[in-house]
Amino acid sequence: MRKFCKKLLALFNYEIDTTNIPPEAKKCIILFAPHTSWRDFVIGKFALTAMGVKTAFLIKKEAFVFPLNYLLRACGAHPVNRQNPRHFMEDTLSILKNNKEIALLISPEGTRKKVTKWKRGFYTIATQANVPIVLGYLDYVSRKGGVGKVIYPTGNYEEDLVEIEKFYYGMRGRFPGKFNLEDKPYAHPEWLEK
Repeated sequence: MRKFCKKLLALFNYEIDTTNIPPEAKKCIILFAPHTSWRDFVIGKFALTAMGVKTAFLIKKEAFVFPLNYLLRACGAHPVNRQNPRHFMEDTLSILKNNKEIALLISPEGTRKKVTKWKRGFYTIATQANVPIVLGYLDYVSRKGGVGKVIYPTGNYEEDLVEIEKFYYGMRGRFPGKFNLEDKPYAHPEWLEK
């Protein structure tokens, strides 16, 4: 399956860094951003599969209808009830607790629409589960993707968020204008030199 995913990634004409996640981050939260299209997630899932990373992700329970529910579960999807925040947190923490190695994919934006403020849930989950946050990306400016920095939550959300957001400065999603950090100075000018 890993080889198959690598071939699919080549067809998308993106340079995907399939370097493995550091051993200490085998159980982690992976942020994926920018998230402006359903394609972002598909390409990201292919990249992580090519890396050999066992992933899980959360989808609203309403999407789990026959026969789509079988495909979603096979891809690592877990249904969540967005109406009950307490159960959402408990369900999410149990996914991390019940797996020795798992990367839980979360979009900090929480939607494909433009938002000015990211949702805080990813940080709360990482802190309560005592796992690192790995910064996953798919940048339509440089046509690069993969995983970047590993952030270990300090408990100071505001300071850690500044560090996390800096990594994504200047990146753009498939649809320009929908990512809140794309108008910041580009954080990876060396990527554009090719």
